[in-house]
Amino acid sequence: MANVLQYAIDTYGSHLSLILLFSISLIIASVIPLFAAFPTYSDMGGIFIRNASIFYNVTPLTAALIVFSTVFSLLFFSFGIVAINVVVKHKRTYSRIKKEVINGLERYTAKVFAILLLFTAVIILLDILSYMYSIPFYTIAVIGLVLTPLFFYAPSSIVIDDNGILRSMKASVKHFFKRLDYVGLWLIIAIVLLTALDFIFIGIAGISLSRYVLLIVNALFVLPFLILLQSECYLRRFGLLKG
Repeated sequence: MANVLQYAIDTYGSHLSLILLFSISLIIASVIPLFAAFPTYSDMGGIFIRNASIFYNVTPLTAALIVFSTVFSLLFFSFGIVAINVVVKHKRTYSRIKKEVINGLERYTAKVFAILLLFTAVIILLDILSYMYSIPFYTIAVIGLVLTPLFFYAPSSIVIDDNGILRSMKASVKHFFKRLDYVGLWLIIAIVLLTALDFIFIGIAGISLSRYVLLIVNALFVLPFLILLQSECYLRRFGLLKG
């Protein structure tokens, strides 16, 4: 596992300027929901929904804005994920980023977007149903955990293996359970990074401002590294790249 982390750090450092360029799309994806008429709040570098607020003062116009902002946010997010995975594929397989790969970004982004849209729609629907029928919140959390293996490595599978949506989800499940240690490593690093940065920015900027500062820092630095690490973990399914 130490090798996975080392390769992720090396790739991140050697392609930092390119990754930061692609991270602009992640910043846009993170900021868009804040400008929509949506019951959202920012915390720990992410955007969260107040489910109960959806049922109050939501008109057809605001509902349309909610949908469009979510779709465009996921679209920019999908492009960022794809672009960073292309960088990892190029670095670890020593292949050139050829014209057909660049042209394929649109196709990859469309597939990743479809997967993210499906996952988001399912989670939001479950959240709404949980509020309407007073389903305990931990039940939804358990369902979310059950669905996670389907989506965790799917974007990496799409870019690295050029898989379709269903095959990428199947590959994601297989590698997820085969190497739970990689999932644990990724989760620990994500928690440590976000928690440490949250405390640092609260101390510097205060609670109210720090949540928005962390949102930008997360989109620009933390999230790209976590996507990159995720891709490196997925690459370990290939025997020749386990060094």
